[in-house]
Amino acid sequence: MTFFIFLLACGAAASTGLLFKPGQWYESLVKPGFTPPNWLFPVAWSIIYLLLAWAGYRLSLIPGSQVVLALWAAQIALNTLWTPVFFGAHRIFAAMIILALLWLVVAAMVVMALRLDLITGLILFPYLVWLCVAAALNFSILRNNRG
Repeated sequence: MTFFIFLLACGAAASTGLLFKPGQWYESLVKPGFTPPNWLFPVAWSIIYLLLAWAGYRLSLIPGSQVVLALWAAQIALNTLWTPVFFGAHRIFAAMIILALLWLVVAAMVVMALRLDLITGLILFPYLVWLCVAAALNFSILRNNRG
């Protein structure tokens, strides 16, 4: 049952992608050559959200994981916030700040999870890698689309 609670939180975060689609505005932006193809984003995020739910569930079973679970809650809130800020409000700089905070929270979560349980930390690692790609993409879009 606990796994489904974490999955529900991930589903809520994912739903912002349905509400705030990239659309014409995103297509008109100058993007870097390393921009992943559009089809990869929902695939990557689906996998990441499943891994996040699994990691959250595993953490909930580990005594002394309260701080890591608090970081889990913080990251899902920041994750949920990024899409409406970037795709909805078109606030690239604000989205970059959110993404930087999200990266820091997830990095701390991964390190702390690794200390509690190696498998859980490894489950979270692809999320951090994907956030590196997302941050580089967001930063490049910010830099190349001023004005």
